[in-house]
Amino acid sequence: MSTSTRRTFLKSSAVLAAALPFARLPLGAAEPAAGTPAPTPGAARGLLFDAADLPRIRANLDLPRCAEIRSQLLDLDFAVETKFVREEVRLNNHVADFMHLWKLVQNCAFAYTVWGDQRQLDLCLLALRRMCDYRRWDYFLEGGKDTIGLQRAPEATIAACYALDWLGAALPADLVQRVEQKIITDGAPACYRTLYGMKYPDRVKGWGFDPEDDYPQAYRVSLARWPLILNATNLKIIPTCGLGLAGLWFHGRHPDAAKWIELSRQSAAAFSTMYGTDGSYDEGVGYWGYTTSHLAMLAEGLWRRLGIDDRKLINYPGTIRYALAMAMPCGGSKITDPKLGTAYNATPKGNYDPALDVVNFCDAGIGMDVSVAGWVGTTARDPLCNHVAQHTGSLRLLQGVVWYHPDAPAQAPGAELHDVRLSNDWIISRTGWAPADTVVALRSGGPANHEHADRNSVIFKAHGDRLFHDNFRAGYSYTTPQWLLRLTEAHTAVLIDGKGHQYHNGSEGTNASWASASVKDFRSGPGWMTVTSDATEAYALVLPDATLVVRTLVFLKPDVLLVLDRVQLKAAAPVQLRFQVFNDDGKGAATAAGTTFGIDRPLASLRATLGATGTVAAAAGRLALPESVGVFPYVEATSASATSHEILTACTSAAAGGSHGALTVTRAPTGWRITGTHAGQKVNVTLQTSDLVPVITIA
Repeated sequence: MSTSTRRTFLKSSAVLAAALPFARLPLGAAEPAAGTPAPTPGAARGLLFDAADLPRIRANLDLPRCAEIRSQLLDLDFAVETKFVREEVRLNNHVADFMHLWKLVQNCAFAYTVWGDQRQLDLCLLALRRMCDYRRWDYFLEGGKDTIGLQRAPEATIAACYALDWLGAALPADLVQRVEQKIITDGAPACYRTLYGMKYPDRVKGWGFDPEDDYPQAYRVSLARWPLILNATNLKIIPTCGLGLAGLWFHGRHPDAAKWIELSRQSAAAFSTMYGTDGSYDEGVGYWGYTTSHLAMLAEGLWRRLGIDDRKLINYPGTIRYALAMAMPCGGSKITDPKLGTAYNATPKGNYDPALDVVNFCDAGIGMDVSVAGWVGTTARDPLCNHVAQHTGSLRLLQGVVWYHPDAPAQAPGAELHDVRLSNDWIISRTGWAPADTVVALRSGGPANHEHADRNSVIFKAHGDRLFHDNFRAGYSYTTPQWLLRLTEAHTAVLIDGKGHQYHNGSEGTNASWASASVKDFRSGPGWMTVTSDATEAYALVLPDATLVVRTLVFLKPDVLLVLDRVQLKAAAPVQLRFQVFNDDGKGAATAAGTTFGIDRPLASLRATLGATGTVAAAAGRLALPESVGVFPYVEATSASATSHEILTACTSAAAGGSHGALTVTRAPTGWRITGTHAGQKVNVTLQTSDLVPVITIA
């Protein structure tokens, strides 16, 4: 029986203390407490649930809230799926076919356990056997020969362990032996090898793609630094969970099980510092759901099987509040676009549902899965987490239906969560969480995996529609045209002589850049929010003449947004401000004339007036992308060549067809004054700009 290629037992290591700032997001959470009694040592409990939970799970699956999970389980054509498993699976295709198989295994095993449909069991057994036919369970190798498990091997290991756990006596003995042998020889060692390499990157013999896998050559990037790069990304947590569940399944039955559990827990503890002390997560809320759910799956398995309590490893109540902060539901209808649903190498994958919209910094996509919120609400006894589980985002992972408690005590968020500065320096200010409410979001902070070149970029949503947009469909590979959507020019951000801030060339994937911005001042009060963010460092990395790039927002709720940009250069150059327009449905329009511009969407409109220390003019444009990818309009305001630029953009929003008031932008001796009225709201704001942080007076 083969085991990991490395037999060195790992020494216990102390968990590194988080070096991130203290939480600045109001938590208001109950102290985490055990949601269930500690398990009896040696008691046979399920990895995820027990038989006694099945009536509750069945009832959950009948609820509208769990409809997406129910659809995943029941909306399948058994004849088509059987044909796929028997005849169409490509044994050198892991990206699509192997993923399809492990999902069939997990979903069909779960569906049979819940409802007892023999067709689900038959398909599950067929898919399990086919999964075992693969020579390898992943398409990455170390030293050109040993499998490392970044996604497919750990995903398959998790699915196989769950299937073994749930199906029990329904599995033929020969299949149990075969599946367990694949976990022991391929699944768990691949996960172990990956985590060992991340812990000791200097001992790695070299990671690369499996030459026998049919993953497209055009998308293959250099993996030379991946043991370092991926150590701080979501791709560490999937093998962490897979290895841990394998260790729990074989606990007391295999000599390496304890070693697997030890390294899994060490890896989870090391990765926990990737979360802010307030629970914020830098890769964006789309990857947050996937990552945090796998942390919880591991913690739940450890608690249920061994009584090990890692359920406070991160600030779980805080991380649910992070997800709540990123929620941005809009109005209107779903946008069905084949390009979104089929493009593997771009994000998001799937069609845009405005009701599930999010603040999509980085590769966050078009929605978020909050399956883990029910688990946090139960284990931490937190009513706000229960509210999120019941009302925010969607439940997509089948774990969500296990963890969901529709009758759990819930508490809706209050005004104290309307204005937040996350510990990673992301700013979100809102009037509420309804589609008609207004949201302003500023992307300051540092680099992260899956980031974009978006420092100081802004999202502005009002009256149910996106007005200042952060574009969807960014490419994962630098070889695709959509890579441009990752760059500064595709964001509502600042360009200097047409150039954005530092970003990498994509040759190693979607890893972090070196670009950083920092919030210098953040304040809020009844009906207003102000923030100043300095992105000078990010721009100076590639534009050494840039000595100051600072953006200040003044948000007068609900419909007035003032944007002040200050740029100082060693040599004269023009500065451009880009304002991106949401046009995935072909219904976004941009107009510009002189010092004014407008953005129109089906549900909302924006009107803006520009002021500047020099000459400034606005024009409408579109990104240089083929129409087969999409049409991406924007407004660009250009400040004429100079060494010192101050540009004030005064914006109003209104429901479609509504009128806009008049705002006057006046240059004062030491700054700016903005006056006027809009929608019955009086505006009288002064900004004194002699210091880095403007002195703002709201009269």
